[in-house]
Parts: sequence; structure tokens; C-alpha cells
Amino acid sequence: MLLDECTKGGVTIRLSETIRDVRFSDRFTVETDTTSIEAQSLVLATGGLSIPKLGATGLAHRLARQFDVPLVAPAPGLVPLQANIDDLKWMPALSGVSLPVRVQSGKTAFEEAMLFTHKGLSGPAILQISSFWKPGQSIRIDLLPDKDAFQTLRNARTARSRAHAVAILSEQMPRRLAEELGPRLLGEKAAAEWPDKLLRAAAETLKNWQFAPSGTEGYAKAEVTTGGVDTKALSSRTMASTTMPQLYFVGEAVDVTGWLGGYNFQWAWASGHAAGTALSE
Repeated sequence: MLLDECTKGGVTIRLSETIRDVRFSDRFTVETDTTSIEAQSLVLATGGLSIPKLGATGLAHRLARQFDVPLVAPAPGLVPLQANIDDLKWMPALSGVSLPVRVQSGKTAFEEAMLFTHKGLSGPAILQISSFWKPGQSIRIDLLPDKDAFQTLRNARTARSRAHAVAILSEQMPRRLAEELGPRLLGEKAAAEWPDKLLRAAAETLKNWQFAPSGTEGYAKAEVTTGGVDTKALSSRTMASTTMPQLYFVGEAVDVTGWLGGYNFQWAWASGHAAGTALSE
């Protein structure tokens, strides 16, 4: 369908060409490794830096700098987070374990699934919060969302007084995680011997794990690029530069990042439609 529409619109598609240079006097000149193309207007729909193995480059950012269009510093977004050196002592053994959590960075929070990996954490909840996380910050992780952890442990102490930590925690989370956290938080004694002080400390960790990432897995694993061309430098109606109206930026090249679930595709289509409509008028 897209190719049919391109044919109707007289669109020329050129593949396997590298853009070598872009210049502007009264018109744009785009030099590739095979030809030179001139045009009155130029639309940059070249995306961000995410997943370079699929061909992502910083072309849009480079041309924005070349033509003095302001940029917000790019960074990987919707990306797995890497564990720090201390957490790497125990977390890789949990690779593949997934559970529902609530994660929070600043005032932003998401309640979705989290996945342990051999490098740190991933899954929808982590990908979502990664776009809001800043280096040096910790992320708060609630391993028992919508549950009162202290009361849950107290009830277990009464109902299952002879059970040990792993058995009790495995009723609330995947067993492999319970095997890691149980002895560390509640010790080796049976539940009947757990004092309230111990339960409060365990509950605090379960509800308020402060995970301090060492970084992200970078653009190679990032689903999007945050940052990009500053929206203040573009017309919200046409996506044209306010200082160079012949130059348009759309999609991921712009500092607009959506959540998981198709929002970034929608932004790409909507901003491209706005630019295309403006050019046809």
C-alpha cells in the first residue's frame, strides 16, 4: 500500500546510497555517493541513534547542528539498565526471572513486568522508566505492588509458623527470586522466630528496593532515542524550522518520546503527515 501511494505521488525511492553532504543557498543540494539532488525543501525523517545495526545514524542531529537548529542532548530511551558491580554479584543468577513490579524515578512511576537479565534489568517496567532515569540516580522498585509486605509477612508467620523464608516468599514471587532474597532478608530460622523488627526491615526492602544502575545498555538495545531537535525550534503545525522554513524534522529526530505501545510510531506518522500536508499546500 505504501509503495502504491508513493507511485501515485511520483516519489523516487533510492536505496543503498550514503549521503555525503547537504548544502543550502537558495535551494538544498544533497550529495550522495552516486548522485547530486536539488530541492526547494528538505524533510529529515532519518530517525535517531537507536539500533545502529539497522542503519541508524546521527544524520538528523548533525544537520540540525549544521543549520543552527537547537538540539536537546540525545540519549538511549526505552532501554535495559545495567546493574552496578555490587548487584552483579547476585543478579545474573536470576537471568530470565520475571515478575510484576512498580518502578519509580522521581515523580514518574510504572506498574508492569520486570525481567532480570545477565547484565541487569529489563522488561516493560524498566524500559518505560529508563527514559526518565538520569545517571547517578537510583530507581525505586516495589517487588510486591498493591500488597502490604509487612502485614503479608506477619500473616505468614502466624499461618505457617514452621515454614522458612524461601517457602513463604515463593508464594509472593518467582521461586528463584525467593531463594535469593529469603535467607538474606529473613535468615534461616522458621517463621515463628521472626521478630517484627526483622519483618519491618524485610518489608522495606521488598517495597522500596533502591536499584542504582551503572548505566544503560546503550543505543544498541534502545528502542528509541530521547532528545533530538528541540520542539521549541519547530512549527507545531508544519514541523518546519522556525529559522529555516524550508527545513523540516519529523519522527524520532525530534525531542518527542512516547511510552511503549505504539506511541512512537504514532508520533512518526503524525509528524510526517503534518510536514507532508504543509509541503502540499
